[in-house]
Amino acid sequence: MRAFTAFFVLFFWFCFQWNVADAGDIYRWNFNPAENNEPADTEPEYKELLQKYNGYFIGEPENKTLYLTFDNGYEEGYTGDILDVLKEKEVPAAFFVTGHYLNSAPELVERMEDEGHIVGNHSWSHPSLPELSREELKKELEKVNERYQKQTGGPAMQYLRPPKGTFSERTLAETEKLGYTNVFWSFAYVDWETGSQHGADYAYHSIMKRVHPGAVMLLHSVSEDNAAALARVIDECRKEGYTFQNLDHLVLTSEENVPFL
Repeated sequence: MRAFTAFFVLFFWFCFQWNVADAGDIYRWNFNPAENNEPADTEPEYKELLQKYNGYFIGEPENKTLYLTFDNGYEEGYTGDILDVLKEKEVPAAFFVTGHYLNSAPELVERMEDEGHIVGNHSWSHPSLPELSREELKKELEKVNERYQKQTGGPAMQYLRPPKGTFSERTLAETEKLGYTNVFWSFAYVDWETGSQHGADYAYHSIMKRVHPGAVMLLHSVSEDNAAALARVIDECRKEGYTFQNLDHLVLTSEENVPFL
C-alpha cells in the first residue's frame, strides 16, 4: 500500500512539474543589431520556433517597411504626445499593454483604439511566461483581453509580446492555441530608464543608425526622448524611402512570401 501511495505521489508531482515549465529550454529574446541598413538577425533556433508557431520578429527584408511598436507597462506622461505625433503623421502603431496600464491609463488605451492603432497583450502582471503553469498563463492573458474589451469595446486581442522577452516552445505553442501571434522585435535600444534620458538627439541617432528594411521597432512610451524625437524619426525614415505599416500587414505579407529562415 505504501509503495502504491508513493507511486501516485510521484506521478502527480511529475505531472505538476510538466505543467509548470516543460517543453524544453527557456529562452530570452536577443538579436544581432542591423548595420548599414542590412536586416537584423537572431538565433537560428529562435527563427525555427517562430516559423513553427507563426511568430514574428522582422518583416520582409526586401521591403522598406517599418512597424512601430510600443511596450506600455506604466505611464510617465508621454504616451499622449506619442499619439499626437502618430495622428499628425498618419502612422499606425501597436501598443502592448499590461493590466496595470489598463487600470491606470484607461483613457489612453481608449484613444489608441479610437485612433486605429493595434492594442496588444503584454500580460496582466508582466511575469516570465515560461515559469507559469498552463492555467496561470491562460489567466494572465485572458484578464488583459477581457478588461481591454470591456473598457474600449474593441475586438479580441490578436498579438502578444512576451514580458521580459522570455519564452519557450511550450509558451509559443500554448499562446498560439489561444489565438495569439507572438511579436518580438528586430530593433531596440536602452530607452526605458526614466532616470537616464539623454535628449531627443540621442534618441533620434540611436534609432536611425539601426533602421533597416522590415524592422519591427520596439520603443517604450515611458521615454521622454522617444516622444521628443518621434516626429523627426518618421520624417527622416520617409525621406529614405520607408513606409510605416501595422502588424496586420506584417503577418499578411509574411504569409504571402517565403519564410524568413
